[in-house]
Amino acid sequence: MMKNSVLISLLLLLVTSLNACSQDEYKTVEEARGISVRTTVPDFNAVDQNGKTFSLKNALTEKAVVVIFYRGQWCPICSRHLSNLQDSLSYLEEKGIQVVAVSPEKQENLKKTQEKTGASFTLLYDEDYKISKQFDVLFRPDDKTIKLYNERLDANLEEAHSDNSQRLPVPATFIINQEGEVVWKHFDRDYKERASVAQIIDNLP
Repeated sequence: MMKNSVLISLLLLLVTSLNACSQDEYKTVEEARGISVRTTVPDFNAVDQNGKTFSLKNALTEKAVVVIFYRGQWCPICSRHLSNLQDSLSYLEEKGIQVVAVSPEKQENLKKTQEKTGASFTLLYDEDYKISKQFDVLFRPDDKTIKLYNERLDANLEEAHSDNSQRLPVPATFIINQEGEVVWKHFDRDYKERASVAQIIDNLP
């Protein structure tokens, strides 16, 4: 009898854990909050547009890093934002920072982003959304919005990402100092609102 009771308790614990995991995996945009200023960011690794592995830890040994999340090569506002950053890249680098842009799209689409924007900075493939989860910017749009992106903007989210969940990041920006700490963030659930170059420069460590 006791064995059955223990087994039932374990099964209930497993179901609860799976439900919590599922809820975390499929947050709405309102539930994504972005990690807080003064948070220490754990190291992450990802493959860039050239097939090379980027390490946050290694990058921070040289200079501070600005991490920018964007939705994909299909997003015209993302392309405009990255183009603006490219236009000011030399000035940003003179200020002692490295720009890194993160998207859930596979490497071939990073190349398309590079072609559209002229970006010479690092573009990273966020495989399995691990970086977006780490920064708490990941969410799943509603079905109507997903249909709009796929049909009107040719996003092809199911094929472009590492799974078919069609999740996206809030297009947020985080400045990380060389100690690995977030010193400033721009987090706006309105995808049209992006961090300007002036805002980034004004908040550099």
